[in-house]
Amino acid sequence: MTSMTGPKPSLRQKLSGLSGEALKFGLVGLSGVVVNFAVFWFCMNSLGLATLRSNIAATLVAIATNYLGYRYWLYKDRDASSRKREITLFLLFSGAGMLIETGVLGLSEYGFGFDGDLQKFAAKTLGLAIGTVFRFFSYRTWVFKALPELAEPTAPAATVPAAAQPPVTEQPEYAR
Repeated sequence: MTSMTGPKPSLRQKLSGLSGEALKFGLVGLSGVVVNFAVFWFCMNSLGLATLRSNIAATLVAIATNYLGYRYWLYKDRDASSRKREITLFLLFSGAGMLIETGVLGLSEYGFGFDGDLQKFAAKTLGLAIGTVFRFFSYRTWVFKALPELAEPTAPAATVPAAAQPPVTEQPEYAR
């Protein structure tokens, strides 16, 4: 039995949907960037924390705010049946993104000696950009999975009424 599904979307339709999703992802991410940089600046200048500690604290706060935007706005139509799995994967991939961002910042400051405020913010921005690309594809692929599309119901196989079928004739004994 074959199942009938609707026509597959064209590459243009897929890219159009992806660009709309990327725009919304960017808006949620932008709010997270504002939170991230504000907390980073506060931790370094008001609390006197070291650069990498300030970055980790800022990124953790931004991860929490971003989750709310992704779950309840961008990916609100995605499968939420296993919230524990979703949060676990979100934290895992967010942590990997944080390691990317912190790694770029650490390499900049401790590897290249760029320890000025502008240099720190430039390195943080670069690390955040690389981490964001990683997060976008991992969130949409593994964390906020799309609900499976329902296939259109298939029509039952056509049957020929018994009256329309040719009569079955017995073969003579010698023909068997």
